[in-house]
Amino acid sequence: MTTFALIIKHKTQPGKRDEVWHVWEKHMAPAVAANPGHLAYFYCFDNADPDSICAFQQYASAEASQAFLKTDNYAAYLKDVEPLLLGPPQVTALNPVWSKSG
Repeated sequence: MTTFALIIKHKTQPGKRDEVWHVWEKHMAPAVAANPGHLAYFYCFDNADPDSICAFQQYASAEASQAFLKTDNYAAYLKDVEPLLLGPPQVTALNPVWSKSG
């Protein structure tokens, strides 16, 4: 398997998780849905922390993940979301070796 995956953890400003979700829905949901480089994407709320968001992303390749960061939609998302976050996300890069789909 030659795909590439990321786990991204965001800490929002206190009480701003729903606003971050709405910004993500506006900019990222349509961009991810239209991006052939995204093989899977899970946007998750952390049940233990009301100001935390986790995302799991699987890309066709590491290059596809980098290309997505250069899109206009991603730039617009960053502009709108950064004031709602406590700081940069924690990013963990992974190399999937097995997966189940369907």
